[in-house]
Amino acid sequence: MKNFKILLASTLVVLVSASCALAKDCANKTTDKLEAYAHPTMFGSQAQQTNTAKETYMVGGKIYKTHNRLGVIKKDNVYINSRVDDLMALLKSKQAAGFNAKMPVLRSELAVILSEEFGLKDKTVKKAYKDIPSDYWAKDWIYGALNSNVMIGYPDKNFRPDQPVTKAEVFATIAQLIAVPIDRSLIIPQFKGKDIQKIPRWAIVPTKEVVSSQLLEDIPNPDKVADDEYLSKEQVAYLICSLKQNWAGKKTIGKDKNAPASIQNYNPTVLEVKLADRLSARSSNVGDKFTAKLDDDVTINGKCFKEGATVKGEVVEVVRPGLKNPGLIKVKFTQIKDGDVCVDFPKNSSQAYADDLKNPNFIARLLGAPFTASARVVGVAVRTVGSAVNVTGNGLEKVGDNLSDTFVETFSLQPVAGAKSFGNVFVTVGKGVYDLCKLAVSGTFGVLYEFTDEVRYLIVPSFSNNSSLNPGEELKIIF
Repeated sequence: MKNFKILLASTLVVLVSASCALAKDCANKTTDKLEAYAHPTMFGSQAQQTNTAKETYMVGGKIYKTHNRLGVIKKDNVYINSRVDDLMALLKSKQAAGFNAKMPVLRSELAVILSEEFGLKDKTVKKAYKDIPSDYWAKDWIYGALNSNVMIGYPDKNFRPDQPVTKAEVFATIAQLIAVPIDRSLIIPQFKGKDIQKIPRWAIVPTKEVVSSQLLEDIPNPDKVADDEYLSKEQVAYLICSLKQNWAGKKTIGKDKNAPASIQNYNPTVLEVKLADRLSARSSNVGDKFTAKLDDDVTINGKCFKEGATVKGEVVEVVRPGLKNPGLIKVKFTQIKDGDVCVDFPKNSSQAYADDLKNPNFIARLLGAPFTASARVVGVAVRTVGSAVNVTGNGLEKVGDNLSDTFVETFSLQPVAGAKSFGNVFVTVGKGVYDLCKLAVSGTFGVLYEFTDEVRYLIVPSFSNNSSLNPGEELKIIF
């Protein structure tokens, strides 16, 4: 009985020590910790990485995430180097810490977005404003908007650059640029089935014109458009980028006959290209290069490029498809070349949208399927084994360290520390078993997912069309 009590007491010490070790381990976890999965897209990740106090290992590629997105027409999940992203990055780089794209747009920021998109940036100061010093961060953009009469200052010779712009004022600014048939009654317009709130009487007609233009159809956070007094910075950027895209492509929105000359004369450069390669969120990687062929003659920087000129691009972001995640692929266009004539695209020239969607024919898909399917399945299987070896190796190493600490601490007359180290053995073994089970589940899922996804693409390719760019597909690049 005495021996049983001693055994029971020892067991309780081990369990308490193990619980303390586990609690400490949980407390030490950081928010950016990533865990190992054989098929990472099952959990919305591209990489597999485990970080602990003593070891770090990773299997697979880097993780790339997207934030603000400007979609490709008819391809809701494919994004082509979002211009909205570029504009938000520009604003963030020029301002103090704490920039938030979800906050109301300021007058200075509206001037930047308008000037950037319509090429209005201007160093000339025709009429100085007291609150725009010579070193003000947005000076050239503000005077570009002012000189082109797209925006105006206040009679007291102030521009008020840090003043938020109401959505009514944004709509009025856009409405002076566009021509859209509307009834001019003063009935409050609706958006997405809701009356637009906080619109004063003077702004009802301009608001109707913007709503009728359909530029708001896919704007982020549509409920806030109807309910809030202000539009966010990214919403305004999306609105103006959508207008630029329309003028470059569909051209369903006319220019107001009373619009400033800078807008009347504005015509974005448009490149129509046809892809020569297939890019897919399922198999492409960041950094992959691709080519396309120019579909029509174009002049860039005074240089003429003939139909058939080579346009080069690069994959800049990939999110693998997985459970409830159709995936996306984002690319940028870098250069156009025709013989010895070559022009590098400016960094802000990569807004694009799909004009003609195509899928590889059945024979092409059938011939490619065995290679893609086997490669993807084998890749998942090998990652499963590799991850299991990593988990096992790291676990055995840690168990050995814990057992060593147990004997050293115990025979150094530190029995509590020794018991705690011994308890850590059970924690390590438990975590190892958990990780191996997780790998087995995700690995099995991965094999099944890759196989069924390949079969689905073979039979009904349209299911994968939103996360791929296919040979022969036509894109329009705007800058």
